Amino acid sequence: MKTMRSTKPLKPLKLSVPVQDAPIASFLTASGTFHDGDLLLNHKGLRLVSEEKDSRPSNGKEFDLDFSLEDLETIKVIGKGSGGVVQLVRHKWVGNLFALKVIQMNIQEEIRKQIVQELKINQASQCPHVVICYHSFYHNGAFSLVLEYMDRGSLVDVVRQVKTILEPYLAVVCKQVLQGLVYLHNERHVIHRDIKPSNLLVNHRGEVKITDFGVSAMLASSMGQRDTFVGTYNYMSPERISGSTYDYSSDIWSLGMVVLECAIGRFPYMQSEDQQGWPSFYELLEAIVESPPPSAPPDQFSPEFCSFVSSCIQKDPQQRSSSLDLLSHPFIKKFEDKDINLGILVGSLEPPVSFPRY
Repeated sequence: MKTMRSTKPLKPLKLSVPVQDAPIASFLTASGTFHDGDLLLNHKGLRLVSEEKDSRPSNGKEFDLDFSLEDLETIKVIGKGSGGVVQLVRHKWVGNLFALKVIQMNIQEEIRKQIVQELKINQASQCPHVVICYHSFYHNGAFSLVLEYMDRGSLVDVVRQVKTILEPYLAVVCKQVLQGLVYLHNERHVIHRDIKPSNLLVNHRGEVKITDFGVSAMLASSMGQRDTFVGTYNYMSPERISGSTYDYSSDIWSLGMVVLECAIGRFPYMQSEDQQGWPSFYELLEAIVESPPPSAPPDQFSPEFCSFVSSCIQKDPQQRSSSLDLLSHPFIKKFEDKDINLGILVGSLEPPVSFPRY
């Protein structure tokens, strides 16, 4: 087999070692393996074993996975995610590209079980509308996630160039995101909690996928770096931003806000395109909790689109449609037989000038 190697020298893969402020010995073995219940994670990868098998002597094949961190070489740093650096890496022997997210952390005991659960979800995920986590590793105090590389960036990059996304393309985007949310909500029982344009990634084929859920958010939270009220509160539902209890429907509010922003070309709570900066937290809190929700201008958009946005952006969570119900909404159905190719739109754009957060 011929290797696909670049003539330009590539930087060796470097993983920084964090300073551990919190004791983690309770779930680390002497060999440096992250161990919790039936989950084992180390520099060779992740494995799920039963408690009974875990107590048996090792046969030396516990982490017999397709590749290891040593098989990856760095091309360049492509951005920063919630709690870690993201590198574009290539498999040395087969040439495949991946996004490698390295998360340096101090793990708090109270969220350890949530982290373990999300690692298991990533291991088993089969949804084509969620960014694939191919492998995960634990080495020298850092978690490394080998993620699918989405080469056209996020919806932020798309809107930056096209200014607004037309309804037919928005219907295609919405359908794929909804299919991802149906998977998270109905099959995995996961609330994403951070649906926003930078967390909806696109590739050159026109595929839209959800990223930055589960383990990434949990691990970043363990570092005290989860941006719950910095930069991401803009898309929060009224119940979330006011500190009340919330459920899956909070993701639906966020989706409605994203779709409306992509349609009108500005954040819905901005009064005009010329408004400088984002609303302050307190201004936005007051607007979201006290004012009527934003809506699509009926003189600019179809009744189906206006209805879709309204079905998402309802202040009362009970009044919002579910992700499954929205897949049957007239706005989605209107364009299903039109053979709309989102790949034509994103394929004509310049490469992203900023990179997705993963």
